[in-house]
Amino acid sequence: MTESLTCAAEIDASGLNCPLPLLKAKMALNGLDSGALLKVIATDAGSQRDFHTFARLSGHALVDERIDGGVYTYWLRKA
Repeated sequence: MTESLTCAAEIDASGLNCPLPLLKAKMALNGLDSGALLKVIATDAGSQRDFHTFARLSGHALVDERIDGGVYTYWLRKA
């Protein structure tokens, strides 16, 4: 599904530990227009919990997520 979506921005937070992947994503979302899609790549297993909670509390939509060999990829749509 997400392969066909066009992302307005992409953050590579590989190697960063909690809460840095989420903070980088939040800063990137602040600069995007409403409805824009952000792709985030992380390697911290804690990011899964963080991104689910963030989406629920912030109103942004967690459109999709993938886990592949310890790499977590998230697609967030800005509210």
